[in-house]
Amino acid sequence: MKRKANAVWNGTIKEGSGHLTTASTVLNNTQYSFNSRFADGVGTNPEELLAAAHAGCFAMKLSLDLTEAGFTPESLEVESAITFEDAKVALSHLSLKAKVPGIGDGDFQEIARKAKDTCPISVAFSFPIELEAVLL
Repeated sequence: MKRKANAVWNGTIKEGSGHLTTASTVLNNTQYSFNSRFADGVGTNPEELLAAAHAGCFAMKLSLDLTEAGFTPESLEVESAITFEDAKVALSHLSLKAKVPGIGDGDFQEIARKAKDTCPISVAFSFPIELEAVLL
């Protein structure tokens, strides 16, 4: 399986701008710029997209792992906060709020840690990943 996206950039790093398009067209000429990356400009940025990918991948992997352990998750709410400093991505902090009927906190924490370490996006990252998991 291959997934594709396209980026077009025009101009200098500070005054220029670009757009991103994915094969699915979920992103379709979506704007990004210096200001959307380093200030509060309109549009997306690479770090925000990494955060979305990590949160989504982790949620799906955790759902799989919970199901395989005999639990049916009612809801898994995940936020990934990507830290960008010194011109590199330095950290992804995952915050999880989960409703999983019938599971104890110990089993939940163990399964969540496993999913953090083994979801495909986590495996692709070379920077640290933190997890804060709360069972509701």
